[in-house]
Amino acid sequence: MVNAVLTTSESSAYDDQIEERYHFPATYLKQAQVAIGDFILYYEPRRTTGPHSATGRQSYFAMARLTAIEADTRSPSHYYARISEFMEFDRAVPFREGGHYYESILRKFAAIVQAGFATELEPWEAATTSEMPFEMDQVAESPPEYVPRAIVQHVLNRKFRDVRFRRHVRSAYDKTCAVTGLRLINGGGRPEVEAAHIRPVENDGPDTVRNGIALTGTAHWLFDRGLMSFSDNYDILLSPHGVPDGLDKLIRPERKLIIPDNPAWRPHPIYLQWHRKEKFKY
Repeated sequence: MVNAVLTTSESSAYDDQIEERYHFPATYLKQAQVAIGDFILYYEPRRTTGPHSATGRQSYFAMARLTAIEADTRSPSHYYARISEFMEFDRAVPFREGGHYYESILRKFAAIVQAGFATELEPWEAATTSEMPFEMDQVAESPPEYVPRAIVQHVLNRKFRDVRFRRHVRSAYDKTCAVTGLRLINGGGRPEVEAAHIRPVENDGPDTVRNGIALTGTAHWLFDRGLMSFSDNYDILLSPHGVPDGLDKLIRPERKLIIPDNPAWRPHPIYLQWHRKEKFKY
C-alpha cells in the first residue's frame, strides 16, 4: 500500500475542495498516479500565506482515498486528484511529537491515523457503537504488512464514522444549536444537539465539519424536510410552503446561524448550495 501526503491549507491558491478534489501541478503527476486507489493523508504546513507567515498547524489533520486523476482542461499543466471517503481526525497530529518525527517512522500512515483517532469515547458515544478508539500499542505488535489494511477497515466502518462526525460537529459548535441558540445537556452530560449532514451521506456528502451543522431535533427535522435552509451568508431561510405553527418561534430572531469561530469549520457554500437546490422547498 502506497500512502501519499497532500499538503493543503485554507489559503491555498489551488482549486481545492479537499473532501472531493485536490488540485496540483504536473510536477507531482507520477507520485499521484502511484497512489490511485490508496488512502492518503492531509497535511497543513507551517506557512499558510505570504513568505513570512507561520500560522499553519504543521500537522496531519485528515485522511481520504485518492480514486482517480483527471487533467485540468483549463490549465494543461495541472491536474485534479479525485477524493472519496474523506474523514477528519479527532485531533491534528503534529509533524513532531513525543521526541520523534512521524515522517521518519517506517509505518507512518498507521502511526499518524492511530494518533489522529486515539481519543477516548464519551459514555454515550461508546453505547452507540462497538467500535472503540485505537490503542496506541494495538498496531505496533501486528505484522507491518497488515497494519494499514486493519486500520483502514476500522475507519471505514459506518458506526465509527458516524460517532466521529457527531463529535466533530458538536465540538465545532460548542454543543449549541446553530438555529435556536439552545445548548441543552442532559443529566448524564450528553449534549442533546444533533449533528446534521448538509449534503447527506446517501447523496455523496462527506463526513466533514464543513458539511455539518449542529441542530436540535426540531430544527434538524425542518432542515431534512426542506422547510428550512441557509444562504451562503448564513441567513436562515424558511420555506414559503409553511413551517408548522409555532416552530418558527424557536428560531433566533436575528434569523442568522451561529457559526464556529474557526472559519475552516463553517458550512461550506458548495454544500449549502446543494441543499438549497436539491432539498429546499421554494
